[in-house]
Amino acid sequence: MVGDNEVRWRNRTLTYFSGCDYFRLSRQLVVTSAASRALKKNGLNVAASRLTTGNHKIYAELEAELAAFFGAESALIFPDGYLAPMAVAQALAEEFSHAFIDEFAHAALVDAARMLNCPVKTFVHGNVAGLTRALSKLGNRSRPIILTDGMFSHDGSVAPLSEYLEILPRTGMILVDDAHGAGVLGATGRGSLEHAGAPRNRIIQCGTLSKAFGAYGGVVLGARQLREKIVARSRLFAGSSPLPPPLAGAALAALAILKHEPGRRKRLFRNASYLRSQLRQAGWEIAETPGPIIRLPFMNTVTVRHLKKRLLAAGIYPPFVKYGQASAAGFFRFVVSSEHTGPQLDKLVTALKPDKLKKIGTSEIIS
Repeated sequence: MVGDNEVRWRNRTLTYFSGCDYFRLSRQLVVTSAASRALKKNGLNVAASRLTTGNHKIYAELEAELAAFFGAESALIFPDGYLAPMAVAQALAEEFSHAFIDEFAHAALVDAARMLNCPVKTFVHGNVAGLTRALSKLGNRSRPIILTDGMFSHDGSVAPLSEYLEILPRTGMILVDDAHGAGVLGATGRGSLEHAGAPRNRIIQCGTLSKAFGAYGGVVLGARQLREKIVARSRLFAGSSPLPPPLAGAALAALAILKHEPGRRKRLFRNASYLRSQLRQAGWEIAETPGPIIRLPFMNTVTVRHLKKRLLAAGIYPPFVKYGQASAAGFFRFVVSSEHTGPQLDKLVTALKPDKLKKIGTSEIIS
């Protein structure tokens, strides 16, 4: 990246609608200055596990602030967001009889499911009815766990957490990878749980500090007892060096910004709403999803090539992605930030207008 919303590509500067630094906090002076101060004060690395000589008071400070922000009993940070659900699975291995995972769940959850040491079954994306049938076939002594993203990054859709809780036995739990929802969704940015109005008592929320918070690292939010189990049982936690102190300092600064500057979230959703409405007016079928991610319908290869050329001609980097089980063929996915300007959004809309795309017909779009 060369600016808040720009990248360099083949000696060109292009407008950028990719990545998940939703508030562009990674480039904010307050955040980078906090990282610099923490670097000078604490050094680059603690070079040891937190269970030996690698613990640091800045970690306790960050965990306390994260727990308070998300309204959780406790928080435990990790050097990367991918590691958080796997540490949970290591800590809770063999405590569940069955695991049910959304077919579009992030790879971190797929890996975590394998560590639970129980049968794992995949269910159709967001399908409450199908999951209900699968759960109904379990015995009375079963203890299932559901694994799902909070906000799915391939299209911005959100898991129906409240409905999952209604069909889940009392002995069951939900493990949510809320990497994209944390800091974004909900009235105060607490993520997919707040968005759904779901209680925390049977949900474990994992998140990353590298997206909405613009820093780095992962976090598990849940009960104190869960935190104690992870510390005691997770080989990943015991055997890895923790987050570098400068990144913890940056995360603290970013957290303060999101807590005290709600205007950023308002701009984010205003931008996303504007882009959705303009694209619909231009004739595109755009799903109504809560997140600031907008996915175009699947297209044939000829249309994909043409659209890539149109975007490049307009000075926009073509965000064509192939996202795991969501689509091996690939699709165009536009990620909106709070810092995209009106002219930048309008430039994208103009480039995507059907008359600019040689009047794409329904026969050329694979729905």
